[in-house]
Amino acid sequence: MQMSKKILIAAVVVVLLLGFKGVGAYNGIVRNDVTVNEKWGQVQNVLQRRADLIPNLVQSVKGYASHEKEIFENVAAARAKLAGARTPAETMKANADVSSALSRLLVVVENYPQLKADQTFIRLMDELAGAENRISVERMRYNEAVGTFNTSIRVFPNNVVAGMSGFSAKPFFEAEAAAKGVPKVDFGK
Repeated sequence: MQMSKKILIAAVVVVLLLGFKGVGAYNGIVRNDVTVNEKWGQVQNVLQRRADLIPNLVQSVKGYASHEKEIFENVAAARAKLAGARTPAETMKANADVSSALSRLLVVVENYPQLKADQTFIRLMDELAGAENRISVERMRYNEAVGTFNTSIRVFPNNVVAGMSGFSAKPFFEAEAAAKGVPKVDFGK
């Protein structure tokens, strides 16, 4: 009787320790998940700031290069796509499209020296450069948080808790191959 009581107590202690370990693992995963969501919110904030600058930038360029209609339409379509993105994957793709469209717009600007000397355009370009820097910083912070989260759900015993709780790996915010390339602009039209 005495021996079975000791075994029962030992089994209860083991179950309690496993339960505490599981709760601790779950809480750690939840904290990392919240951090990733906070960082993603900041990425969206700076992407919106850049998107808000685009109409003024396009209007400044239109004043000098009104015949570059296709470029303006591409920028507007990319901006609309970014505004309509709902998931991180959609936002990342739309961001790549906006970056590509802005690159093509800035190539067009090179043909208009008077535009490059315009004070409004210079101010907008400074704001755009600041927005791009903030995007880069927030993207780095988001990727760091994703790395921590993804690591936390892959190590044992967290992977068991994550699997039971429905947590899955989150995507990194990486520049798409198309966004890394040099934009092609045909001035022959």
